[in-house]
Amino acid sequence: MSEAKAVAIADTCFLIDWARWRRRDAIFGVFRHVFVPESVLDEVVSETTIAWIANGLAAGSLALFTETADVVEEARRLVERSRWIPGMRGVDLPEAVCLCVGRRKGYVVLTENRGALMTVELMEEYRGVTVWRALEVIGEALRRGVISAGNPLAVFREYEEDTRHIFPRRDLERVVRELGGEAQEVG
Repeated sequence: MSEAKAVAIADTCFLIDWARWRRRDAIFGVFRHVFVPESVLDEVVSETTIAWIANGLAAGSLALFTETADVVEEARRLVERSRWIPGMRGVDLPEAVCLCVGRRKGYVVLTENRGALMTVELMEEYRGVTVWRALEVIGEALRRGVISAGNPLAVFREYEEDTRHIFPRRDLERVVRELGGEAQEVG
């Protein structure tokens, strides 16, 4: 990602985990705006997540994304197609909305959903969509100095501790190595 702050759109699973992290506001040092689709907001029941989203909306760092009929129709087709591809994890409507908006507007899609990650690998029209998990967002925050840490691995471990979301070890090793940390400590 370039030094200019990009715009992102986040799905439910990402927001629920992210809102639990003690450094959750670091995301606003990486992205100019983070959109939350109405369909995602409808799924959130966690008080912690709702409070963080409400504060972000009030501050203008999070913004509500209202789905249009054409986006919803494209998302519905994507949900259906995701069920037809052998070996692919299905995508639900809120994640599909994020992928469609990411494709149409060039927003970074924030998700932990494996089906969404597989979509950009397996469906030609979505290959240009940038999809980031918390792993990539934290990595970018460390690269930009939004989060400063002598040991990058400690920041990732902190996220795992706060959220109970465990990063895939191979991916974590790669990002820690790129950041100049000690990858052998990951295991």
